[in-house]
Amino acid sequence: MTQERTIIEAIVLRRTICAEYNGGEMLLAPHRMFSRHGELFVSALNLRKNWRSEEERRLGHFKLDGLSNTAMMQDAFEPLPANENVLPRETDEEVLSVYA
Repeated sequence: MTQERTIIEAIVLRRTICAEYNGGEMLLAPHRMFSRHGELFVSALNLRKNWRSEEERRLGHFKLDGLSNTAMMQDAFEPLPANENVLPRETDEEVLSVYA
């Protein structure tokens, strides 16, 4: 299965993914896939990041080309509130979202 397909399935099923990014392993809750200048990105909550509070949690944006060894996990996730899930830039184009 391709990395892109794995992330799409994880968004649809609301499942976490494990992936390597910039040399580190991350556990991500993918909320959205979007395109910027013809390149794909994923907006995801980094579940291994130490947040000071639940209210501080926010989505990070990861270029798909920078992710490797991507695997969908069995763990489901609860999406962040819809009002916190906006495209990072006005020119970004949504491909898929957990809120669709």
